[in-house]
Amino acid sequence: MYFPLRLILVTLDKTNTIGDMKKILTFFFFLLLFKTPEVLSQNIKLSAKAELSVITCGPGYNELYATFGHSAFRIRDVQNKIDRVYNYGTFNFDTPNFYLKFARGKLLYELRAYNFGAFLQGYKRENRWVKGQVLDLETSEIQKVFDFLENNAKPENRSYKYDFFYDNCSTKLYDVLEIVLGDKLFFDNDFDKRNLTHRDLIHEYTKYLPWSEFGIDLALGSEIDKKASAKEYMFLPDYVFKAFTKIKLERNGKKIPIVKKTENIFLNNKKQQVLKSANSPLLLFSVLAIIVIAITFRDLKKQIRNKTLDSILFLTTGIAGVVILLLWFATDHAATINNFNILWAFAPNLLFVIKKKKRIKLSYYYLFTLLGLLDVLLIIWFLKIQVFSISLIPILILLYTRYIFLWFYYKKQIKK
Repeated sequence: MYFPLRLILVTLDKTNTIGDMKKILTFFFFLLLFKTPEVLSQNIKLSAKAELSVITCGPGYNELYATFGHSAFRIRDVQNKIDRVYNYGTFNFDTPNFYLKFARGKLLYELRAYNFGAFLQGYKRENRWVKGQVLDLETSEIQKVFDFLENNAKPENRSYKYDFFYDNCSTKLYDVLEIVLGDKLFFDNDFDKRNLTHRDLIHEYTKYLPWSEFGIDLALGSEIDKKASAKEYMFLPDYVFKAFTKIKLERNGKKIPIVKKTENIFLNNKKQQVLKSANSPLLLFSVLAIIVIAITFRDLKKQIRNKTLDSILFLTTGIAGVVILLLWFATDHAATINNFNILWAFAPNLLFVIKKKKRIKLSYYYLFTLLGLLDVLLIIWFLKIQVFSISLIPILILLYTRYIFLWFYYKKQIKK
């Protein structure tokens, strides 16, 4: 069974009591809708009234899956009673080892074609705006795009290797038009002149979700700190919309805007309420830093070492390091490689937890190495080779404080 990713998340999202039943009923209602035939006959000839639109759906602000919005194609032909959305953001939920493949970046996403009304209804429920940019194409050009999409939606053709930054439901739109229209299409590389990185672009959307932003900054490496090209901005739906306002089309030797008109298909009738969390990673880690610093000063005064604190500290940073290494080397996610968070989330710290008591000299040199790694991380941050979460600052202060104490502690043990 094939489902749009957004629909799955909306329906099975966290609920309570009465809301559960409503969402379950909604889920099965849409499940019946998606059992309808997906691919129309390839012999359909569109009428002169046919229109092709780029659809942009506004973001939601309280859940990560909705934060970045959505993009799709719409083909509408009143004469042929066609009104279909072509959605590249779907997957086969029955895929063997679904969750493992999703985590490893090996899950294939798919193009789904279905009734536009069903697509629109989900965004109305979430009170998220939907706009359409009707393209100024000739009937023959719309026919070519229609035939391409219908063929691409066939079971044997619909799958593709999803990449959040370079090959997703938004980037696909320009790619399809470039394949079909070829040299007739002219992209404006100056539609946005801010020269941002992929991380900068993500942060524009995660400012209301501090924990999600911290998780993204922790999981994604230095690859997303490179300057994004103008076309690469289009991994985000809002920038697809902005780019298409500047894209030109060759017509009879002249370059004309590709967008003929913009439609407000659904305007959210009330402002979305942004749920601001009372806690944030910066606040929590600052409190933890104060606690660790206080314990460390007590240890320093009494010339003792809190072994429980050190075990928790090394265990936590070691596990975080293992997770980062797995994302780097055991997945196909292009954005998780070269992640220098491993300099503070250091996987070998797990071994320090189980080290033998007599290896005092080894511990002394190990702490010296950890302090050096933190220094390297600060240099990488200063040079913007990789930009780290601001919430990392109290963690680094915490680690510096404890590591320096332990370094001097073991130094004294060696002299005894």
